[in-house]
Amino acid sequence: MLILPAIDLRGGNCVRLIKGDFKQETIYSEHPEEIALRWEGEDAEFLHVVDLDGALAGEPQNMDAIKRILQAVTIPIEVGGGIRSMESIDRLLSIGVSRVILGSVAVHKEELVQEACSTYGNRIVVGIDAKKGIVATDGWEKSGGISAVELAKKLGAFGLETIIYTDISRDGTLSGVNVTETAHLARASGIKVIASGGVKSISDIEELKKRECDGIIGVIVGKSIYEGTLSLIEAISASR
Repeated sequence: MLILPAIDLRGGNCVRLIKGDFKQETIYSEHPEEIALRWEGEDAEFLHVVDLDGALAGEPQNMDAIKRILQAVTIPIEVGGGIRSMESIDRLLSIGVSRVILGSVAVHKEELVQEACSTYGNRIVVGIDAKKGIVATDGWEKSGGISAVELAKKLGAFGLETIIYTDISRDGTLSGVNVTETAHLARASGIKVIASGGVKSISDIEELKKRECDGIIGVIVGKSIYEGTLSLIEAISASR
């Protein structure tokens, strides 16, 4: 199981939000590339980068910070946030991003997901963000009007191989990851799932590890490793 440290970008800074609320922001560094180097130094094999400004604007906004991260580390990174066109996908992959995460567009513009999967295969990931099983879109401010399971099944028909599932009611709260819903989504859709939202301690990693057989292949860790409730090195050791 893969452990992916999260680097959330806003205004060029590395930040964390609580439940996606931009009014509840903590800035951890003005130099996200230094944070990326730290996580690489603690044995991270893959980084999860989210352009929060992009999620609201509908197109990437923190390209300079993303480029600095790419220049600083040797491990692969995936990037999400406001990627809603083939042009944005092409641009990110061309500068060295390993995987692109599509979010709200998976609800609003399914044909883009289909084209992207057809063109780039497993370099395309879809982030499904949900509350009580219902998809949330546009920076988590709107309801997508569809269940996470139903959306996942639709995307699977396009050849999508991997989903990042975030329970937004838990994101940034350190309240524990929603293992049950994450495993249910993986089983019901038949698509590999990376868990996200609410990870607090090593027990979360251990519980997710038990559900690898259901199709959980990884977990994104954010606030827990910034606040010190989880050691990244210990999490990676437990995941292996």
